[in-house]
Amino acid sequence: MKKEAGGMAFDIQTIIMTALTTLTIFATIVMGVLLYRRYENSISQSMIENTKTIVESDADIIDNSLHDVRQIAKTINYNIMQQYEIDNPEFAQQLSILYEANKDSVQSIALYNMDGKLVLAEPIPSEKEGVDVTTQEWFMNASAQIENMHYSLPHIQNLFKSSGDSFDWVISLSQAIEINGGDSTEKGILLLDMKMSILTDTLDKINAVNTSQYFFLCDADGDLIYHPLYGEANRGYVKENSKEIAKYEDGVYDDVVDGTKRKIVVTTVSYAGWKLIGVIPEEYQEGSVLKFRYYLITTICLLMMMIIIVNRLIARRISTPILKLNDSVKAYETGEKPDIYVGGSSEIRHLGYSVQKSYEQIDKLMNEIINEQHQRRKSEIDALQSQINPHFLYNTLESITWMVEGGKNEEAVTMISELAKLLRISLSKGRTIISIEDELQHARSYMNIQKVRYKKHFEIEYDIDEEIFKYSTVKLIIQPILENAIYYGVGNMDEDDGGIIEVKGYIEDDDIYISVYDNGMGMDENTVSNILTDNSKVPKHGNGVGLINVHTRIQLLFGNEYGLIVWSEPDEGTRITIHIPKVEFTEENRTALEKQTKWKG
Repeated sequence: MKKEAGGMAFDIQTIIMTALTTLTIFATIVMGVLLYRRYENSISQSMIENTKTIVESDADIIDNSLHDVRQIAKTINYNIMQQYEIDNPEFAQQLSILYEANKDSVQSIALYNMDGKLVLAEPIPSEKEGVDVTTQEWFMNASAQIENMHYSLPHIQNLFKSSGDSFDWVISLSQAIEINGGDSTEKGILLLDMKMSILTDTLDKINAVNTSQYFFLCDADGDLIYHPLYGEANRGYVKENSKEIAKYEDGVYDDVVDGTKRKIVVTTVSYAGWKLIGVIPEEYQEGSVLKFRYYLITTICLLMMMIIIVNRLIARRISTPILKLNDSVKAYETGEKPDIYVGGSSEIRHLGYSVQKSYEQIDKLMNEIINEQHQRRKSEIDALQSQINPHFLYNTLESITWMVEGGKNEEAVTMISELAKLLRISLSKGRTIISIEDELQHARSYMNIQKVRYKKHFEIEYDIDEEIFKYSTVKLIIQPILENAIYYGVGNMDEDDGGIIEVKGYIEDDDIYISVYDNGMGMDENTVSNILTDNSKVPKHGNGVGLINVHTRIQLLFGNEYGLIVWSEPDEGTRITIHIPKVEFTEENRTALEKQTKWKG
């Protein structure tokens, strides 16, 4: 860790580890929350589906039981009543046979006239005294709506005396019928008291499971027919929204009772219009989810510990070679002559090797250039210095470092690859003359690096005639022009301004022209007139090779009729055109050009 101006700067290993750990912990937490939500929803949906299955199945059972009792009523009405007169002993006998066959589900069968007088009953009854059936709801409903069968609420059978002290809970089914009296018919009321056990046996089973989930049954008006806490519910100790629920269609609903949230599943017992309701309290759902929550938290904690350890190892492996390479480059910048670090991944090793070789070549070439004439020596030294600008190299390494820290590994690999290509061509085994193809590749690598640094501030377009690739050129003459186009042209333009740099290469009149155009701010006439003749009147950037240097080196090698052509207009842009002769790139031509001061075409 180092303290610098403007605050505290952390080493790359700490930054990478912090970034990776933060990212992975965040991703783990997000995935854990999503997994938890998915499990919670799955559990809730599973409970709802199981409840729906139970409710629908038991609704069918109840409906079938009611259907059997209705069939008894139909048999009495359409078979016995139609075939036998009421006074015929066979009538009573058939009624008794029917009762005996169904006594497991039917408590009693009774026939009353419209005055409420008992006509016939099974089993043979002993009526209770003082009972006026005409005032009872089942009788009044059947009298008022003669075509329908009516269902009462559960009640203790109160018409006939029971054996012993038992209380028989029944649901009364009543219907108006025609009593056959032989020569005449009269209206009557058929009463079937269905045993409540038909319902309770079925519903008690599904409520017997020791959970907070339960099921209850109500009629179409919301009055309770069955509830696991029937007595408490009738006395108001247990509350249900049965009046509201009775209005619901079949389905799943959210419900709140006394501030308690719950899910309810509603299914209609089709013929009677009753509603069978399954209740899933919120705490019942949370019980299963809570166990998974503890398991998930424990798993995430263990996973985070593993992630921190793994990230530390990854951060150290990634950062150590970059830090060592960076330190050796910094040491070289201060004037020392260290061995450039070569290690780490293949890309870092390649970069370190290229940097080391390039520095060795710099020293060698600079010593050789001292022996050449002054003007050529000065121009060539500037060119060599521009091959590897330590400031440019340092900035590029910093950019690679931040890309690795940000997890942009593909972009970092691209930057390293392009820098390696740039260094290879810059060195060119100490040669001054290279092919135009290599010079353009050097320019492309330089621009690829700059585009990563400048993001979307400008676009670069190439329109090159491939015929020029096979000819010779002085190396490092396109890159300085591109550098000027960025720094003084489009580099400071906003992304929305649409900065463009165009590189064209073509053959005209047996000469080669390579132009670099930018749509930046341009230059005034005075600046254009001095840009190739007077360094003091032209702005420069850092240690970059200026246009005068490029112009001079071309003329030193090929003659004064060649060099740079400058066009620029304020707010219109700038075009710098390189004009060189056609010299085919062969080893023989390269050696000849390298050894002489001027080209003898």
